[in-house]
Amino acid sequence: MSSPQMPPWLQEQIMKLQQSQQNLQSVMTQKQHLEMEKAETAKALDELKKVTDNDAVFKQAGTVLIKSTKQELIDELEERAELAKTRVTVLDKQEIRLKESLKEQETKITEMMKGGSTNPPPTEDNSRK
Repeated sequence: MSSPQMPPWLQEQIMKLQQSQQNLQSVMTQKQHLEMEKAETAKALDELKKVTDNDAVFKQAGTVLIKSTKQELIDELEERAELAKTRVTVLDKQEIRLKESLKEQETKITEMMKGGSTNPPPTEDNSRK
């Protein structure tokens, strides 16, 4: 007994769904890395603010440490924190859009499967892609 062949248009919809799921996973992973970077930057800023202005401070450049000033390092860390915050905001918006798209795709696939038709549904104009 062989199982019925899945129509090509349904296979295509499932492949699109899987691609969206992978994109969502990628966005969530990037966000997680940025959140860790933000936490590390905040901790470094806290420690740096405890240092007196006369204490020697260094920053890492590859495999070496370079002498710097407390204010230069504070400025760099605050800029890094702001950049990470902005990138997280962008990723949050991407995550929301991807989750909405996934819901739409899942609904579409469910409706196609309920219809049980071997003919593809009418094509939509997806000029947003």
